[in-house]
Amino acid sequence: MGDHVGEQLGNYHLLRLLGRGGFAEVYLGEHLYLQNRAAVKVLHTRLSGEEAARFVTEARTLARLSHPHIVRVLDFALHEGIPFLVMEYAPGGSLRTRHPAGTRLPLDTIVSYVSQVASALQYAHDQRLMHRDVKPENMLLDAHEQVLLADFGLALLTSTHPASTQAMDPALAGTAPYLAPEQVQGTPRAASDQYALGVVVYEWLSGQRPFRGTPIEVALQHVSAPPPSFHERVPDLSPAVEEIVMRALSKEPELRFPSVQDFATALQHAAHPAGPADLVQQQAQAQTVMTPVALARRVWSSRLPASCAIASPMASALWAWLPYAIPASSYPPLHTN
Repeated sequence: MGDHVGEQLGNYHLLRLLGRGGFAEVYLGEHLYLQNRAAVKVLHTRLSGEEAARFVTEARTLARLSHPHIVRVLDFALHEGIPFLVMEYAPGGSLRTRHPAGTRLPLDTIVSYVSQVASALQYAHDQRLMHRDVKPENMLLDAHEQVLLADFGLALLTSTHPASTQAMDPALAGTAPYLAPEQVQGTPRAASDQYALGVVVYEWLSGQRPFRGTPIEVALQHVSAPPPSFHERVPDLSPAVEEIVMRALSKEPELRFPSVQDFATALQHAAHPAGPADLVQQQAQAQTVMTPVALARRVWSSRLPASCAIASPMASALWAWLPYAIPASSYPPLHTN
């Protein structure tokens, strides 16, 4: 597609090119009246009829996403058949720019990034929406250095395949180095995003992606070849961390973590395992914290004669009635000495 610098799309004047990819070009745009700036993504396609209607439907779905770690879609339209999206501008650039290919990152930095990205993905998965293209290029940094996940469903918006981000229908989209085996085979699911995030973590830990070659060769390795062990590339890596990453990279979706949030949580725990002092403190807290119902039952039982403990129907009724008389959710936990 041609260069759109200097053009007007909707209410935005395009100032300069920010980046160019396989699906679209991104420009820095300025609102004609408000004078605030946004990223304007111009897709590499022309739509008409049913395709244009589907673009509007999908773009509405993306515009409804509201999460602190997802780039907001502010507006969208078609200009002479060319679809474009107006999105929140992330001045910090992408994590690919911040950490070029081949860069190894500290584990704490990786855990922080994964926590933010997984939170965004989990939010989308809970709404039956997949990303399909999780990679460092689509992880942006805002003015406060917080991670924003971009390009949800973008591949679908540029495709004539009748798939839908809302129904999570089969579609082959994304970038070969991060494609899950089932996505290569045309049956993506929420776990495919977890696999892609696992590949990103593998790359950040070792400085290399698990598989190399042409896009077709890499895709075939995702389907059939096990990822190389970290032993040679990162000999000082904790076995617990390696186990977590390798589980996320399981060929079968069912063998991965139940959710992408579970993956992020497990990685965090493996990176910062609880020490003996932490376990003692947790056990002490568990022993001292009591709900109002439990405390009331203890006090009530201590004042009853042993012979009538729960023997009478009245006592049994009172015992069962306590949770309704003192709902635990209505009061903070009580601490006893």
